[in-house]
Amino acid sequence: MDPVIAAAARALAAGDPLGALNRVALRDDASALALRGIAMAQLGDLVRAKALLRRAARAFGPDDAAARARCVVAEAEVALVARELGWPAKALDAARTTLERHGDRVNAAYARYLEVRRLLLLGRLDEAERAVAALDASPFPPAARAAHELVLAGIALRRVRTKPARAALARAERAASDAGIPTLTAEVERASLVLTTPAARLIGRDTERLVLLEEVEALFTSNTLVGRAFGAKRADESHRARLRVEVGRLRTALRTLAGLNATTRGFVLAPRRAREVVVLAPPVEDEHASVLAFLADGESWSSSALALALGASQRTVQRALDSLAAAGKVQSLGRGRARRWVTAPVSGFTTTLLLPAPLRPG
Repeated sequence: MDPVIAAAARALAAGDPLGALNRVALRDDASALALRGIAMAQLGDLVRAKALLRRAARAFGPDDAAARARCVVAEAEVALVARELGWPAKALDAARTTLERHGDRVNAAYARYLEVRRLLLLGRLDEAERAVAALDASPFPPAARAAHELVLAGIALRRVRTKPARAALARAERAASDAGIPTLTAEVERASLVLTTPAARLIGRDTERLVLLEEVEALFTSNTLVGRAFGAKRADESHRARLRVEVGRLRTALRTLAGLNATTRGFVLAPRRAREVVVLAPPVEDEHASVLAFLADGESWSSSALALALGASQRTVQRALDSLAAAGKVQSLGRGRARRWVTAPVSGFTTTLLLPAPLRPG
């Protein structure tokens, strides 16, 4: 291998994009273009990174199928960071197959991790679990092992399983330390904050308090009837009409757990076997808390990506974003199709419970 290219690749692997650029910034051969693209991605210039990676893929010759596949994987990672969740999964899967055929198991596995991370953002946890279960990360280098453990932790957190999440994060921390990449260590630290910051408000008969995710998990295995209040807060005549229709269905669904009794102030749950009834509410009160939950990861999102992740129409999401922008809670960058939305992380709170996932005990 070209010694300059090899040195630039080592710099990128160590999390030193400027060191890599110093070596290949003036070169336009395929390998240099690919490395420049990855370096620009690490520096946060995702638009330039995507353009360079596409140029690199075109520049590699017909005998460089594995190199072109690595460019596809790198571009998929850029798309994931840019929250372009509609990128073609088939192209990434084809690239993974090519890399496996050429014996590049590490990059093939990384392609799998990118797909799993996309599935996590979309709340498709069963698919994510099946995909990651097929991987054995033990022979991989530390950075890849850290990525593997972060995926496992992400699935466990979305399942509200704090013990396996804590164990996976501990393994990710060790692997990140072995890799010696500061940005990877910082990513593990950010993920670990979910376990130590409030995940919900617990509302009982005589109390209301913030609870950690671990306490939420304990509630699911206790003799307590737990309800969630993570939806709309404003009622109109349409809501009231639907409520009258749905109460009968709800009584049927809850018949083994609780009665649903009408009172002058509304409806009251009367548990049949549970000791008490509590409600889990968002840690922060906001009509558009679910939108804020995604934006709180610090990345920039398009309205179309948010709509895909939330399972809502783009018009509904755009109205929510406009409302949040008017309240000074989010801001937009760019115009037209390049428009992205960002916000600062919600200080002191975790938004795990607001993300789409089958919330269930165990």
